Amino acid sequence: MKIQVTITRALMLLAVLASVAAAGSDPPTRFPAAPRIVAIGDLHGDLEATVEVLKLAGAIDDDLQWIGGDLVVVQTGDQLDRGDDERAILDLLVRLSREAAAAGGAVHVLNGNHEIMNVGLDLRYVTDGGFENFEDVADGIEVDSLLASYPEEQRGRVAAFRPGGPYAEILAGRNCVVIVGDNVFVHGGVLPRHIDYGIERLNTELHAWMRGDGPCPEVINERNSVTWARNFSFEVDDDDCTVLAGVLERLGASRMVVGHTVQEEGIDSFCQDRVWCIDTGMSAHYGGDVQALEIKGDTVRVLAIEPAVR
Repeated sequence: MKIQVTITRALMLLAVLASVAAAGSDPPTRFPAAPRIVAIGDLHGDLEATVEVLKLAGAIDDDLQWIGGDLVVVQTGDQLDRGDDERAILDLLVRLSREAAAAGGAVHVLNGNHEIMNVGLDLRYVTDGGFENFEDVADGIEVDSLLASYPEEQRGRVAAFRPGGPYAEILAGRNCVVIVGDNVFVHGGVLPRHIDYGIERLNTELHAWMRGDGPCPEVINERNSVTWARNFSFEVDDDDCTVLAGVLERLGASRMVVGHTVQEEGIDSFCQDRVWCIDTGMSAHYGGDVQALEIKGDTVRVLAIEPAVR
């Protein structure tokens, strides 16, 4: 049974990597407006919640096949850590990205702070299952000095996510900031400093680091980086709203959508609906509600599954 599981995972990984390779060059940062966008927050290794929220969005059917047509789905990062289903989630989102593109839609998956941490081999939030599910990635790989510095049961995870590893390559095809029409999507928040640095530059440097082609940009690990900032999602005040207004004006955008900070009462907005905070803690680790944010032109509404349904 273990041999069969290993073979199946290996074949799935080959299919996933072939899909990534076929996608070609790094994705752009800006995309044209879409008739309907659904934004999804942190997933943290919970496949059940991932499937539920994708169904809620009208993206997939019971067979987990894309049925969204020209729907654009944006997942704002943190697929990894705190749960055991990360590999299944990553593989599912890669496949759905391909299916959505073929149907005229799109799935934009962002890197959050936990994706950055894993490529940087900060594994403090990985579960036992999170190590076990990647064990076979190390099969047949020479144990170099880096792998040898980790316990044997962790080496598959390290091989998968270290820069240039197969799952780091998958993450390297994803931005940390994406703009769709006049909507800015980011895990933590975009601040004036990030615009000064260059959003496109930041995305490009992140891709290169994850592929193993350059250093990690220092700006990505700062306390107020685009993946760590909470300026617009925690104790938001008038000064924060003033900063947000300036950022949106510079980016030519109407609103920002962020994850990262759990909103205990569900999806919330601040600054007169100019920032929407969509991390509801829907994963089993947090036990929050399954919700998503629908954007149709200037109309924004919350999609929700009642808690009793789960």
